[in-house]
Amino acid sequence: MKVVIGLGNPGKQYENTRHNVGFLTIDKVAQRLNTTITTRKFKALIGETFVNMEKVILVKPLTYMNLSGESVQEILKYYNLTAKDMIVITDDLDLELGKIRLRDKGSSGGQRGIQNIIDRLGTREFLRLKIGIGNNKMIETVDYVLGKIDKSTPIDRASDCIIDYLDGMKLLDLMNKYN
Repeated sequence: MKVVIGLGNPGKQYENTRHNVGFLTIDKVAQRLNTTITTRKFKALIGETFVNMEKVILVKPLTYMNLSGESVQEILKYYNLTAKDMIVITDDLDLELGKIRLRDKGSSGGQRGIQNIIDRLGTREFLRLKIGIGNNKMIETVDYVLGKIDKSTPIDRASDCIIDYLDGMKLLDLMNKYN
């Protein structure tokens, strides 16, 4: 079983913002897999499907970005999974707009949703797909991340990476292809 978690904030005011690229990527993956993300469970909206006969759970935590670990922890506990069974999709201010970066472990890099997951799970060893949203130092960080998403944000490329991951592509091959 694989769990794909897109980080973001629930609510109309956060739709199509830079901070919600995780949610937008999950929506794109769900569309490509012909599934819906409508079930409310584990403090999240989830959708379940199968890829190559393996169960896949798509997740959009409803806890707001900074408390994402609450939802993630509940899901892993319920399904008796470990952090190695999931991939987390998030925005990254320090990554150039248009770039994506796949990592198998590491620090939060200042991303509070990732930090909350690390704190809740007690490990830094889980896959994460970081989507570059760039950074404009002339705008306050909170205003920038909650600003409307740029059309060159690589949602399609990120969803391609997730589909390849679900299809069983090896981590090194994924990193070589997408990083």
